[in-house]
Amino acid sequence: MTWLDLTALPLIARFCLVVLFPFSALDKIINYKDAMKQATSSFLPGGRVLLALAIVVEIVTPPCIVCAWHDRLAAFVLAGFCAITALLYHEFWKYDDFWAPGDSQGRSHFWDFLKNFGLVGGLLFVVLLGNLSPASAVIQVPLSSTPLGATPIGATPIGATPSVGTPH
Repeated sequence: MTWLDLTALPLIARFCLVVLFPFSALDKIINYKDAMKQATSSFLPGGRVLLALAIVVEIVTPPCIVCAWHDRLAAFVLAGFCAITALLYHEFWKYDDFWAPGDSQGRSHFWDFLKNFGLVGGLLFVVLLGNLSPASAVIQVPLSSTPLGATPIGATPIGATPSVGTPH
């Protein structure tokens, strides 16, 4: 495997997956009053603590994921954060203007809800898939599929010893 397979592409993918979170934390800090208003808008008590936890999660977990240092735990925490945020703060079903023409809070929250769960899916891939297919293997068979539970192309199954000459 090449440097591209082992380092560059996984690093770029991880970076792209989490790049928005530090900026979101910065936005919460700069616009603290608005962030506090949102944090106290759910039924959960302790908006100040929730906001502080959100900022910490959004600052701490992305570098862990990008640098692959406790990345599975960090991705699990961040996935939970995204799911909880979607369910508590993007309740699109509560807005009557979902089908109204023009600007709609319901539709805006609907897309934020779905984006959060898209991030949950990507983060769960970090949690569950330690062995990714190398880019060179994907390029060789670009239209192949990996069945659920199967070992990715070119990866060594968990617990198996790679044979001599097998890329790992």
